[in-house]
Amino acid sequence: MSNNNNFLWNMPPQVGNVKELVGNLVKGPTRDGSPQMEILLPAEKEFLNAAKDGDAAILSKCLQNKVNINIKTELDRTALHFAVANVKENAVTFLLKHNAVVDVKDKYGMNAFLLAAWFGSLSILEMLVEKGADRKSRNEEGMNALHCAAQNNHTAIVQYIVKDLQLDLNKPTEKGKKPFHLAAEHGCLEMVETLKEFEYNTQEKDKEGNTALHLAAKNGHKAMLEVLLAEWNLIDEGNEEGETAFYLAAVENHQECVKLLLEAGSDINILPKTNMSPLHIAAERGDNDMTVVLLNAGIDCNDQNNRKESPLHIAVKNMHITVAQLLVESECDVNLLDERNQNPLHLAAELGRTDLVDLLLKADTDLKQKDKQGKTPLGVAARVNHIIIVDMIIKAERYASWKEETQDSAAIPARSYPLTFKPDHTTQTSQLRTAIWNMAYHNLKPKDWKKLALQWNFTEEQVKGIEEQWTGSKSYREHGHRMLLIWLHGILLTGKNPIKDLYEGLINIEQKTLAEKIRREINGIQSSQRCSIS
Repeated sequence: MSNNNNFLWNMPPQVGNVKELVGNLVKGPTRDGSPQMEILLPAEKEFLNAAKDGDAAILSKCLQNKVNINIKTELDRTALHFAVANVKENAVTFLLKHNAVVDVKDKYGMNAFLLAAWFGSLSILEMLVEKGADRKSRNEEGMNALHCAAQNNHTAIVQYIVKDLQLDLNKPTEKGKKPFHLAAEHGCLEMVETLKEFEYNTQEKDKEGNTALHLAAKNGHKAMLEVLLAEWNLIDEGNEEGETAFYLAAVENHQECVKLLLEAGSDINILPKTNMSPLHIAAERGDNDMTVVLLNAGIDCNDQNNRKESPLHIAVKNMHITVAQLLVESECDVNLLDERNQNPLHLAAELGRTDLVDLLLKADTDLKQKDKQGKTPLGVAARVNHIIIVDMIIKAERYASWKEETQDSAAIPARSYPLTFKPDHTTQTSQLRTAIWNMAYHNLKPKDWKKLALQWNFTEEQVKGIEEQWTGSKSYREHGHRMLLIWLHGILLTGKNPIKDLYEGLINIEQKTLAEKIRREINGIQSSQRCSIS
């Protein structure tokens, strides 16, 4: 029930949630002049409060003081509405004895008869019948008494309506829902069995194309699903949006229902009109558990929605690293292109997320794919000035080139240096990195770093990506430092000798003195560490 006293104050007559409007009604008129009571005199407010509280003495006193027994609030609610909604039999008896009008509807179409069915008061319902209440009345949503009772699991009310009153109220609401739909939607197991006795069970669809199975799955009613599945014919039937019961259970994160529907043989790869699979939805909200359930069930992890986004695109776009990792580990296609012709790495580079970039680089993403603007992932990172990611992608490009040269992706030297493209902050290489920093900032001339880059087969795009960051006339120092760290990463990752490679590079750019200096310095570092990199 709603706890918001003013929920209905400015709402239109077409209310989307009858349960909330009735919950508000139960509270009755407030004693402090809230909107429901603003048009009322003090004596009238007292009368309506007495009806809500079941205080027959106050009701009698108010009538003696000439209060109109059918006085209405701004929502057209009378004392009888409040007495019935709060199940105050003595107040209802008093009001009916004094000829309160029985069939007054509030602005949402709820009258006393519907309220009695809603709240399950058989004795009040019988009193209203004796007073000639309209037994076939419907509210603004087209709900009759059978709907009201079915939604709230009041089986005695249904028995009375069908057997004693012999009313055929098994009709659809404005939204096409019959009582059986509502019972399933709200998990009312006893009601479902009762409706079956009267052959009111149905596999029909409402106006949105939902069957009772859809509604139970969407709302997570596992026990209800078990009952329905025992005799259901078409478990993979789609609603108007193409959503199956399994799809609705998955997107609403009802894991037990998902597992039950899987056991029943649901086809998990049927997509709705949006082409958003349950895996897309799980990726969007970062739902690790549901992602695991779906992947283990064999869902297609490469489905693309109407924007051509895969679940991995969605996980990256929403920066859900764990889901992205689960998808990569499931060997999804990391090179699918969305409507902008971007693969997930383009997105990660654009967002500046080093963890996602590292994950995708290690998954062997195609680094040459270009988006609609002709940008590779490296070009995207350079354009948005994500310097660390620019360097990471260059490292990956150089590593990929090395693997291609070996013509055997398995021929990677044994090493203690981990496969990562993130900046190196390990103690293992700290002194070596210090020597490189000193060389870049104190020894290299403005054009030397580019000459070295050429010696070490840096591509034109890689050099351009490095120098995209411009901080002034001394930018070459930072550019050189970054280039040297990228070079060092490749040397260590492929198991080569950094001293030899650096020495030869400096000699080739005619920096013999510097070459000798760096060689002695690095050899000194290795000697002090009692290790060598060969």
